[in-house]
Amino acid sequence: MLPLGYSVLKLQNSETKPPKLRGDLFRMESRCLGMWRGGGWEGGVKGGAPSPITLVPSAWATSAAAHHLADGVQRDSRNGHARRLCGLYRARACPPRPPLARPASSTEPHQAGGSCRGSRGPCDSRQRLTLAVLAFAQTFTAWCNSHLRKAGTQIENIEEDFRDGLKLMLLLEVISGERLAKPERGKMRVHKISNVNKALDFIASKGVKLVSIGAEEIVDGNVKMTLGMIWTIILRFAIQDISVEETSAKEGLLLWCQRKTAPYKNVNIQNFHISWKDGLGFCALIHRHRPELIDYGKLRKDDPLTNLNTAFDVAEKYLDIPKMLDAEDIVGTARPDEKAIMTYVSSFYHAFSGAQKAETAANRICKVLAVNQENEQLMEDYEKLASDLLEWIRRTIPWLENRLPENTMHAMQQKLEDFRDYRRLHKPPKVQEKCQLEINFNTLQTKLRLSNRPAFMPSEGRMVSDINNAWGCLEQAEKGYEEWLLNEIRRLERLDHLAEKFRQKASIHEAWTDGKEAMLRQKDYETATLSEIKALLKKHEAFESDLAAHQDRVEQIAAIAQELNELDYYDSPSVNSRCQKICDQWDNLGALTQKRREALERTEKLLETIDQLYLEYAKRAAPFNNWMEGAMEDLQDTFIVHTIEEIQGLTTAHEQFKATLPDADKERLAILGIHNEVSKIVQTYHVNMAGTNPYTTITPQEINGKWDHVRQLVPRRDQALTEEHARQQHNERLRKQFGAQANVIGPWIQTKMEEIGRISIEMHGTLEDQLSHLRQYEKSIVNYKPKIDQLEGDHQLIQEALIFDNKHTNYTMEHIRVGWEQLLTTIARTINEVENQILTRDAKGISQEQMNEFRASFNHFDRGEAEFARIMSIVDPNRLGVVTFQAFIDFMSRETADTDTADQVMASFKILAGDKNYITVDELRRELPPDQAEYCIARMAPYTGPDAVPGALDYMSFSTALYGESDL
Repeated sequence: MLPLGYSVLKLQNSETKPPKLRGDLFRMESRCLGMWRGGGWEGGVKGGAPSPITLVPSAWATSAAAHHLADGVQRDSRNGHARRLCGLYRARACPPRPPLARPASSTEPHQAGGSCRGSRGPCDSRQRLTLAVLAFAQTFTAWCNSHLRKAGTQIENIEEDFRDGLKLMLLLEVISGERLAKPERGKMRVHKISNVNKALDFIASKGVKLVSIGAEEIVDGNVKMTLGMIWTIILRFAIQDISVEETSAKEGLLLWCQRKTAPYKNVNIQNFHISWKDGLGFCALIHRHRPELIDYGKLRKDDPLTNLNTAFDVAEKYLDIPKMLDAEDIVGTARPDEKAIMTYVSSFYHAFSGAQKAETAANRICKVLAVNQENEQLMEDYEKLASDLLEWIRRTIPWLENRLPENTMHAMQQKLEDFRDYRRLHKPPKVQEKCQLEINFNTLQTKLRLSNRPAFMPSEGRMVSDINNAWGCLEQAEKGYEEWLLNEIRRLERLDHLAEKFRQKASIHEAWTDGKEAMLRQKDYETATLSEIKALLKKHEAFESDLAAHQDRVEQIAAIAQELNELDYYDSPSVNSRCQKICDQWDNLGALTQKRREALERTEKLLETIDQLYLEYAKRAAPFNNWMEGAMEDLQDTFIVHTIEEIQGLTTAHEQFKATLPDADKERLAILGIHNEVSKIVQTYHVNMAGTNPYTTITPQEINGKWDHVRQLVPRRDQALTEEHARQQHNERLRKQFGAQANVIGPWIQTKMEEIGRISIEMHGTLEDQLSHLRQYEKSIVNYKPKIDQLEGDHQLIQEALIFDNKHTNYTMEHIRVGWEQLLTTIARTINEVENQILTRDAKGISQEQMNEFRASFNHFDRGEAEFARIMSIVDPNRLGVVTFQAFIDFMSRETADTDTADQVMASFKILAGDKNYITVDELRRELPPDQAEYCIARMAPYTGPDAVPGALDYMSFSTALYGESDL
């Protein structure tokens, strides 16, 4: 089961300012607040003198009240988190109650009868109870964040964020100005309980008596105990110490408000509830101390919303008082909650009690603060540059990961051209930005070390390692995108080839089948003579032979259509439609052929004579005709090759085909001889053959025509193969040209990388000589760029020629590009390291002999384990596992040089404060420049020592925080 306050506390957003909640949620009757006061937390300060505070658990926190609390949250339909809390308790219905009227100002939908979902009776009283918790949670969260932000943090969920005790201890340190015991950093329950106990012990040490509350309740997220504990802290540290004319705590705060607002009309402060409903009391307090912020004469008592919003907005914008309540909640409530109003008003008291303080400054503090401000600006610049680079990578990777294929070769080639533009135009500037970012990061760390500041830790997700990881993902996406583009181009090329082949074969088949169905449906055998029937039967046998010969072509057409479907051809529907039509027609031809054969065979018994010569002619002419058609089809068939070996294989096959032409010519002459013999017999014996061969439609003229066509296609095929052979030879020259250059450039880059590595370790001479040598070395590397560009040009020619592999080199253009970018980055980093060493040397006054000694020490770094661990925490603050020579120089310079320390800055503040243990705002503003004075005021914690005066600031903790010895 979730903690009771889960849904309430989720209303807080990530900012210090609490979110604006609907006024309807906080319009409740006074009896709800009476329940809070009477059965809630009892304690506080009564009378004039401070008294111990007692925390007692409230009666409404029983299990029945918990169910009422859960069901009440359900009323606001826009609070999704509250509805989820309600769901935890729906299993147990609320007890029936008399129906109560719904608030008139509510605009939210409500179930019929005014009942909670999952309960059997009304729940207005429970709603008021839950909304009271919401109001307290909002106010207390804002109050806690107003102090925690001084430590650079905040809470979002008052119930959850104090469970481990860390932020609770930090809150007590900020508001008390004292250091608590060191907290436990473990994640186990025993560590959390230990931290909360330390906080509760500290509260008890300040005279606060805690009853019926333990660390376990806070760790378990008990919202009742958590809110009660925060109210106890507010009473002790924000209200109890208020003292006005011998009155203190609540009475003192009320007297202060009455004194400050006495001159203002329509303002009569008598309590901490209804006296503040019209908002004039808040406006009067602001106008009394800062009259330029509010035009009090224009305020009207009958417009409380405007008055309250004006006061809250001005206090938040100019007085640094967070908005703890909503104007609608105060106006819409018959009796605003006293504790919430008292908490809010105490913030005004503390904001104005320290007014009229003077400026103070010192040259040493100015220097320290100026360095701090400069470093903060550098940090902001790094964050922005890192954010911009990461955003560009984030926008680019989805484009590179887009694998939506195009339907045409032209569209895919356009994508390839866009990718080349990205490589040539868009990525190189980002490579420079990445390199510059690393340089800026190293420079910033150097300046921080020189000024004795803690190392800079970028925000989450913006470390140099994070940028390198994102960059690696970008390059991986680039590689995958380029491979995908090339594979898609191969696929589309294959598809275009198959589609053309399908259309060609389909056209040939459709031309062959034209008229075949009509021929098979003829009834000519019914009136034919015996010889004609025999002829028709033989002719049908010849047709069946021809039909069987065409079976292979139909299967090829179907196989090509299937492959086009598997390769996701964009025009697959039309291909499938045409293929289906051919298959259906082929099946019909088979059925008609079988039917005609059966009819002829039934009549065959009546036929006895047959013309053997015509039959022989038909039988020999049909396969020869098929052979010629197949030869013409093969000679006109398109081909695609990628290597010389493949074109040579096609050429060899073509030569073998040409070698069969003499035998084919003999077969043609033999077939024509049969026909000539038939003609001779017809002329000799005057046979009435109607001038045609009854067994075949193939004529000698057709055979001669197709033979002539085959002879014409042979030289054309020769020419096409010769041209393709020449193209493949050209592609081979491109491969060799690219391979020759890549085999030189690749090792050259590797050699240069190794030389830079040796130079960075074996540097001799002065730093200026080393820097000059490195810059000359960098110039020689940059001068090698034209060869890289020439190789890029050759690579582009290879891609334009659609060459996909190269056996002459193991280097790809991607390898060369990555190596070149790494080479440029490495030399730039090495130069930057030397420049930072010069900066360190000049800042610390280190001689060249000391630098040489430092490097020798760095190269032979060997200490004891404890000393080694201490030094590693300084030279490798980010725990990267790598110590640079620059970090080692900074460490040695700090060990040997005299720099500003926290004690020196603390001593400077003490001089300015007149040997006091605290300093006032007036003293800071009197001497320091305005921006640096405000910088100190905003970050200094209040001084709480025994000699403290109102508005005293703790410069000691501020000085230690500047050097990372405590939290700023």
